[in-house]
Amino acid sequence: MKTKKRKKSSRMHGRKMGTHGGGARVNRKKSGSKGGVGMAGSGKKGDQKKPSVINKYGHEYFGKKGITSRKTKRDKSNRINVRDVQEKYKPGKVDLKGYKILGKGEIKDKFIIKAKGASKSAMEKIKKAGGEIQLIKKEKVVKTNNKNE
Repeated sequence: MKTKKRKKSSRMHGRKMGTHGGGARVNRKKSGSKGGVGMAGSGKKGDQKKPSVINKYGHEYFGKKGITSRKTKRDKSNRINVRDVQEKYKPGKVDLKGYKILGKGEIKDKFIIKAKGASKSAMEKIKKAGGEIQLIKKEKVVKTNNKNE
């Protein structure tokens, strides 16, 4: 009959048994017994690592980052209000091809604006002041996959 072997730590209690049979202390200092280096173990359940991670990276390291689904795309187009056009540009022709003009604020001077788009209120305000908005239409590029040619 085979008896169960006790763990080395429970057997090695005597004199000069500080290393429990691992040889010199240096032998036990490899990465296998360290348990990871750097950010290892700093995940969801890494409570022992949290204080050092928060000190180094701040509270934003943990938790969700607000990724939207692939279907919903945020509108990242540039916008500028009528009042900003009045403040930042001189009356006359203004080239704002990459912008959509919005109607917040008042406009007093005559502007002829080239823009990607404009709201109804912005168009009304600019026409009322004697100016106009020239909208740029986006041309669609059609790709053809003709393998015969």
